[in-house]
Amino acid sequence: MSISKATLERLPKYLRILKHKSKENVLNISSTTIANELKLNSIQVRKDLALVSKNDGKPGIGFDVNELINDIENFLDLNNTKNAIIIGAGRLGQALMNYNGFENSVEVVMAFDNDENICDNKKIFHISKIKKLIKENNIHIGIITVPKEAAQEVCNSIVESGITAIWNFSPTILQVPQNIIIRNEDLSASLSILISKMNK
Repeated sequence: MSISKATLERLPKYLRILKHKSKENVLNISSTTIANELKLNSIQVRKDLALVSKNDGKPGIGFDVNELINDIENFLDLNNTKNAIIIGAGRLGQALMNYNGFENSVEVVMAFDNDENICDNKKIFHISKIKKLIKENNIHIGIITVPKEAAQEVCNSIVESGITAIWNFSPTILQVPQNIIIRNEDLSASLSILISKMNK
């Protein structure tokens, strides 16, 4: 099924709202309610949900919350926990290691760094062990938080070791083979956009 990048980015937001409603014992929800919480058009929300769920909602009742949760999780394959590693165990890397918002979809199993002083942590290993441990632990997701100068070399190394998906926080665009999935997070650019909007 072909689905746009924009829709893929909205689905986790829908899921977060639905799970919150489920905890409040809400059984049904309308596309308008979801749209209002995210400041979206309800027609867009309905179109997105139709791509991943046969639950088309009942007039005056809405969508079954738990059914939608299951459908979105299945579509995004969130029921199968993916093991990930972090390369660069500085402040950002360690913050991501301790972040518990990934829920059950991703588990950060270890991190790597070239600083011997922080590699005594049980989950932080020296960068020299990265290829061996990626292969031994069947890791497929790499989260890169190293400085710009080291990012491409690190990227090449983990791709050679079997990593198939990369989440890049380094301030540079990485070159990867076509079969590698990559998401670049440019924190500086995002902050610049924020400041620009403040000044208008």
